[in-house]
Amino acid sequence: MLQRPPAVLVQRHGDGCFRRLRRCCQLRCYTAAPIARIASSTARRNIPWTANFSRTPRSTHSLSILSSLPAMLVPPVVLIGLTVTLWLYKCTMMVIFQNKIIYMPSIPPFSRQEKIATYEKVCWPIVWEEQRIQSLDGVEIALCVGRNVAMTGEKEEKKVKGPEGEVVILYFQGNGSSIPPRLPQLSAVLKALDERPYILIAVSYRGFWTSRGRASQRGIERDAVAALNWARKTYLHPNTRLVLWGQSIGAGVATFLAASHHRQHDCLRRSEPPALILETPFVSVRSMLLALYPQRWLPYRYLGPFLRNWWDSEEALRSISDTRPNGTGRRKVLVVSAEKDELVPSEQADAIEKLCIEGGMDVSRTRVRGALHTEATFRGDGRNAVASFLKRL
Repeated sequence: MLQRPPAVLVQRHGDGCFRRLRRCCQLRCYTAAPIARIASSTARRNIPWTANFSRTPRSTHSLSILSSLPAMLVPPVVLIGLTVTLWLYKCTMMVIFQNKIIYMPSIPPFSRQEKIATYEKVCWPIVWEEQRIQSLDGVEIALCVGRNVAMTGEKEEKKVKGPEGEVVILYFQGNGSSIPPRLPQLSAVLKALDERPYILIAVSYRGFWTSRGRASQRGIERDAVAALNWARKTYLHPNTRLVLWGQSIGAGVATFLAASHHRQHDCLRRSEPPALILETPFVSVRSMLLALYPQRWLPYRYLGPFLRNWWDSEEALRSISDTRPNGTGRRKVLVVSAEKDELVPSEQADAIEKLCIEGGMDVSRTRVRGALHTEATFRGDGRNAVASFLKRL
């Protein structure tokens, strides 16, 4: 029990000392009761009520490893561990989110809100209209269909009925932005073609511009086949020439579609196979990993087995190697590369050209001076090369 302070202390030190002692006693009364309750409750459960703040073996394991190292080795060990962890994290994110990394429909910002009407005056007399079709899996995608309205009336009718007929061009864009900003560039090519009717169909992949869905290689392959089926049903006739034009990753789409078309039709038939325009192409996504990360100590070059998007133009071109007798009706191919391409090394276009030559195709090659990756056909040399190639079909 707590006892009252003796009267001698009160008399000797006065009221002030007594008040201090009283506060001390009250404090002891306040704290004693909770401690007693804790002790009684833990005693009933046979738990020692004294606190134990000792570290567990798991929490001290890493510290014991570091403490066993010499002091001068601790900083480099920590630095190496952090670096390896960061690399593993980045590699994991690159594998998981590779569709988001490869396909960038919203870059630059507001690309999906672009309108055809914004570029009408620049494109005239090439008129563009949007068409909506269903992909093979039911996803709704958009197409931009353009033609030269100056070629109308008797002149156009005569050319359509003639032996040359129309030329239908399927265009596959790169991995960023949308179709409308590319319309002035495509219109400039069509303006240079006035000898016969040309129809250009620009395919907007799923997830791009006003198309539904999310971009992936499997999905884009379905979109390309659906666009070809729609073009064949709408425009293709016995005397119509078909051209597949792809830019950057779109070149992979074009070679895939050419291989798919080749498998579905007899390669020895009399009609000529679709021509190819491969603008700033690359061999495959895996080859681009090796080209962008040539250092063997970097982990990114070893992510090939984990790719879900490969766009292997080498495999596609080898599958459409020309086997026609006497080399008649060979597939015509134009390879356009940019001299100052900041993304795709020039060796990639060289490899594509070599594959086409080995496959027995009629290959033309143009290197656009001073052009960056997306400028090959914006510049006069590239634009004229594409127009001249189309005129020779």
